[in-house]
Order: sequence, then C-alpha cells, then structure tokens
Amino acid sequence: MITIRKATPDDAPAIIAFQKAMAMETEGLELKSELINNGVMAVFLDGSKGEYYVAEENGTVVASLMITFEWSDWRNANIWWFQSVYVIPEYRRMGIFRMMYEHVKKEGIARGIAGLRLYVESENTRAQKTYEAMGMDGGHYKTFEWMV
Repeated sequence: MITIRKATPDDAPAIIAFQKAMAMETEGLELKSELINNGVMAVFLDGSKGEYYVAEENGTVVASLMITFEWSDWRNANIWWFQSVYVIPEYRRMGIFRMMYEHVKKEGIARGIAGLRLYVESENTRAQKTYEAMGMDGGHYKTFEWMV
C-alpha cells in the first residue's frame, strides 16, 4: 500500500538520488553531489525554502516532490509550486503522482493556499496530459527564465 507523507531529513538520501536520476533522465545532466546534497538539506534546515513530500511503500520511498511558495498579493495567500517531482520508473503510471497531488492539495487548502502551480518541459507531453487530466490548466501563463 502506498502512503503519502511530509518528508523528514531521514528521507534526504532517497530525494537526492531521485534528483540525480531525474537530471540525468530529463536533461542528460550529472548533478554535483555536494551541490545537490546541500540543496536538499537546505530545505530541511529552512522551511521557508519549501517542503518535501514522499510516497512510500512498505517503508521504501518510491517518489518525492518539493513544494515551494509564491506569495500572491492579489490573493493575499501563498500559491504552492510543485517542483522536483520524481517517481521511480517501476512505479510510474500507477497513480502515485495523483495521490501525492491530492494529499498536497488537501493540506494546502487546510493551510489557506490560493492555488497550486507547476511547470513542465514543453516536450514532456505525457506529463502534460497527466496534469490536464487532474484538472490543471497550462494555458494561462507562459514561463520565461534566466538561469546562471
């Protein structure tokens, strides 16, 4: 049985491994261990940076995601952003992200959020179909970025 819960620092090794796997899978990028280790731990050390959630089966973490916060002055509330979503390959297409989404949405509503957002690579049509099937709309904004 899959359970969803807020992550603890004990989950950091799994989250770090997932982030390394995702970077390689999606962008062919090998993350520097010290950088990703410190980046993940920074979230646990400073809750204003975000929160991790994990999906677990029989004590094994099989998926994780991070929530970050965007203040909306228009709504006088936070919007939660899904980031760093990863489900290990053998657990994909089993509804785990949907379970995590519903868990986070319920918790966010209880904490007074204004909404949920995420971004997805433009070529990742499989994920886009998943998000659309869950009632999310990708047509309102276009994301622009500048990265170092």
